[in-house]
Order: sequence, then structure tokens, then C-alpha cells
Amino acid sequence: MRNTTIAFRSVIIAIGAIAAIMIYLGGCGGGGGVSASTGTLKLAITDKASDDFKNVVVCVKEIRVVPAGHETASDDDPALPVLARFTPKEGTFDIMALQFIQTPLGEVVLPAGTYSQIRLVLYPNPKGNQAPVNYLTLNSDTGTKIPLTTPSGQQSGLKVRGPIEVKAGVINAFMIDFDPNTAVVKTGNGNNNGNNNEYILKPTGIRLIHMADILTQFGSIIGNVSNALQNWSSATVSIKRRGAINDTTPIASGQIFATYTSGKWQAPFSAFVPPSDPNDLTSGYKAFINANGFVLYSSATVPVVQGQARDLGQIVLVPQQ
Repeated sequence: MRNTTIAFRSVIIAIGAIAAIMIYLGGCGGGGGVSASTGTLKLAITDKASDDFKNVVVCVKEIRVVPAGHETASDDDPALPVLARFTPKEGTFDIMALQFIQTPLGEVVLPAGTYSQIRLVLYPNPKGNQAPVNYLTLNSDTGTKIPLTTPSGQQSGLKVRGPIEVKAGVINAFMIDFDPNTAVVKTGNGNNNGNNNEYILKPTGIRLIHMADILTQFGSIIGNVSNALQNWSSATVSIKRRGAINDTTPIASGQIFATYTSGKWQAPFSAFVPPSDPNDLTSGYKAFINANGFVLYSSATVPVVQGQARDLGQIVLVPQQ
């Protein structure tokens, strides 16, 4: 598998085969509309290509938003607003089909404030010999549906960490990004249908990204953040425009979380942004990576081409002295 993988995506609300579902909460300041004390949270989903997988299919039952301080609440807790509910047909997503495409999931009016998680509650795979609803197929064997094991996915839901800041009076657009190369983990040594071999879907490969703009055209900036000697735990990645526009506020930002693999603490990232102006050679983007205890990383200004990924390669964090 490639080590550099996609972690951030842009948001496009207008496209996608799945219709967005709106569920407005009663008692949220304006009683259903956006007011001075409420904001609209919009959510979409996307994914990247994989070396090994042809299809990675998940069947989402519902999506809940978790306010800060309610991280241990059960999924049926009324304090957890429901962003969307799906029938099995509506909630079936082949995330491998979403590279450079975004599918809207829904939107909800919420009290302004901080939310810590998005929970994806999945339909369970049927028992017996029935076809699984959460499954993958391999590029080497596209005809075999291999069940995906989704620990807690049907009970407490797949927990996608924030934080999510919902600002009053505006639309707050977020993207759920699946990276199959880190979200899907193979265990055991059996064959694809044997009891000693299974594929587990883990939330560590699912990320939540805040985008400043809703994009209709975009490319991406990708890279892999690492340090072999010191665990950096988590980092904030921010992308800012440079050239005719010099941002102080990032056009895309989000957190990445280190895992210890291949002898180092590392995590991939990517940011989806509008393509650079081909008529302006100074047009581009800078990536900033901020981790506690490490020197702030700042990339060179790089251009981005529509539908292509600009790879910054391995980024080794330098400890502060």
C-alpha cells in the first residue's frame, strides 16, 4: 500500500446521487430556521483511491452529532441531534467511487457551539449466508464480497473525532473523509473466506474536515507527517492561499492523529482546494502543520491542478529545543 494517503476533502453540497436529508431540531433558538443563536451544519462524504480495494461499501443507518461533554452518551440519547436517517438503499455508499467526488449526507440546524464527534451508526451485516451490506472487494478478486467487521458500528457508531465549531447565522460545511488504506485493517492469515482472516473498519482512518468554501472544482495537496523518535500524538494541518490572495484564515483545516507504524509515529493528510490560477504563476498554497512540542512546519508555496494531487512527500516534524 502507498504510505501517503488522502485525509482531507472539500465539500460540494449540490452533487451526488444520494439526496440530502434535512432534519430540523425544535427548540434551537429560531425553532427550525437559522437565528442569531443557531447555525446550519452540512455534512458530505468522500474517499480516495486504494491500491488493494476495488469497492469498500458501508451501509449507514443514521448520523448523529455529539455536543462537547456528551462523548460517553449512547446513540439513542436525546442530547445527540440526528443529522440524517437512511433506509438501507439510501444509506449504501461505495466510498471507493468518491475520489474527487462528494456525496451530501444531510444538514441540521444546531445551537451554536462546539461539537466533539460525528457518529456513523451502521446497519449490521445479516447473519447466515445472506450477502453482507458492509463489505469490500479486492482488485484481485472483484467478484467476492468480503464482509467488513465494524466493531461498535451498529451500537455506539463509528466515532469520527472533531472538534466541530458551529457558528451562528451561517452554513458550516464539513466533510467526512474515508481513507481505506488506514481505515480498513486486515487481520489473520487465512484466505479471504476463512475464519482466520477478516477486514476491520476502524474510525482511525475516518476524518472530519472543515472547509471554508464549497468547491465546484478542486485538486489536492497531500503528504505524510512523521517522527521516528517522538510521539507527536496529533497535529493541526492548515492550508492558506498565497499569491494575489494571502489568507490569514485557512481555506481548509483539520486534525490528524499519529499511529505507530513502520517504526515511526505518522499520519497522512490531504487538503482539497480550488485549482491555482494558470495565468498567475504566483498563485498557490502553503501548508502549515502545528503539533505541540514541535517546530511549526511551513511548506513552500505550491500550485494545485484541477483533479490532481500535489504531493509534499514525507514531512518530518522537528522537536522544539
